[in-house]
Amino acid sequence: MAIPDQDTKTDQVIQGLAGSSSSVRLKAALAAGTDPDPRFVDEIIERCAVEPDFYVRDMLTWALTRHSPSMTVPRLLDEVRSERAQARSQALHTLSKIGDRRAWPAITRELLTDADDEVARSAWRAAVVLVPEGEEPGLAAVLATQLGRGGREMQLSLSRALIELGEMIVPALRAAMTDPDPGVRRHAIATERLLQDPEAGFEFAVEEAKRIMVLGTSGQEE
Repeated sequence: MAIPDQDTKTDQVIQGLAGSSSSVRLKAALAAGTDPDPRFVDEIIERCAVEPDFYVRDMLTWALTRHSPSMTVPRLLDEVRSERAQARSQALHTLSKIGDRRAWPAITRELLTDADDEVARSAWRAAVVLVPEGEEPGLAAVLATQLGRGGREMQLSLSRALIELGEMIVPALRAAMTDPDPGVRRHAIATERLLQDPEAGFEFAVEEAKRIMVLGTSGQEE
C-alpha cells in the first residue's frame, strides 16, 4: 500500500475541515494541530467563522495555537474586524489562547462593547490576558460600562474578567455603585463581593448585593 505524501495528507486535512460531518471536521482539526502546516492557517481561520459545532471550533482554536504566532496573529487581527460576529468572537478567543500581547491594540472599545454578546465576552477574556502593564485602569473603566448587561452567564463572565485585573478595579466598581440603573449597581456590588471572597460564588454575591441595596447602602463601609 502506498504511503500518502505530505501534499496528499495536507489536501485531505483541508478537505476534511469542510466536511459535512462534524466528526470528520473534528478529526481534520486535530490532524491540523498535530502536524502543523502553514497551508492550514487560512483554511482553519476561515472555518472558524462558519463552524457550527462548539467542539470543532475549540479544536480549530487549539490547532491554530500549534502554528507559529507570526503566521496566525496577523490573520486573526484581520478577523476581529470582520462583519461576521462568529469570526470576531472566535478570533478573539484564539488570540486569548495564543497570548501574544502584540495583539493588544486590536482590542478596541468597540469590541469590548460589541452588540453581539459572544463577541463582547470573547473580547473581555482576551483583554485581561493581553493588557499591558499600566493599561489596566483604562480597561477596567471600559469594562465597567458593561456592568448589568445580559443574564447570569454574561454577567458572570464580566465579573470574572474584572476580577482578573485585581484590586485596581475597585474605583470603577465604586463609581458604578452610584449608577441610576439598579441592575448596574447590583452587578457592581456583587463583583466587589466576589473580589473580596472568590469562594463565595456568584449567586451568593448577587443575593448579598440585593440585600445591601434593600438596606440602602453600597457596602463600602462594611
